[in-house]
Amino acid sequence: MDDLNTKNAPILALETFLPYRLNQAAEKVSQKFALEYKKRYGLTRPEWRTFATIGQFGTITAREICNHSPMHKTKVSRAVFALEKRRWVKRTPDPADRRLEHLELTTIGQTAYKDMVGVANVFEEKFIESIGVKDSQFLLNALDAIERRFEA
Repeated sequence: MDDLNTKNAPILALETFLPYRLNQAAEKVSQKFALEYKKRYGLTRPEWRTFATIGQFGTITAREICNHSPMHKTKVSRAVFALEKRRWVKRTPDPADRRLEHLELTTIGQTAYKDMVGVANVFEEKFIESIGVKDSQFLLNALDAIERRFEA
């Protein structure tokens, strides 16, 4: 077996590898926003994403949440249970398929969701201000291009 000469072997510097940098940047922004919804609402990341998705669509199934916000069904199930305990979400069995439940926000959940939308909008505005309007538009265009390129 040939010995590998590590001195001459190519390396991959993660800190300059674009896919890694995209992930790192997204994680930093996500963690910063997580401080907001954790402090205000005591939500975990899966709970926040589940709550936001239900609020966005009005009525949705857990499977549809998994498809929309790529999370494992176990995380979504736990998040729904936690949101239900807060009385922010209610389940309605599907009359045609008892295995399915339709999820929607309760009146209390709708109030919390409206407040959370305001918090999210302020966070996004501050983020845009911090990088500048021109760069934020460039970033949005670049993200659109990346998403189109890697659509399934």
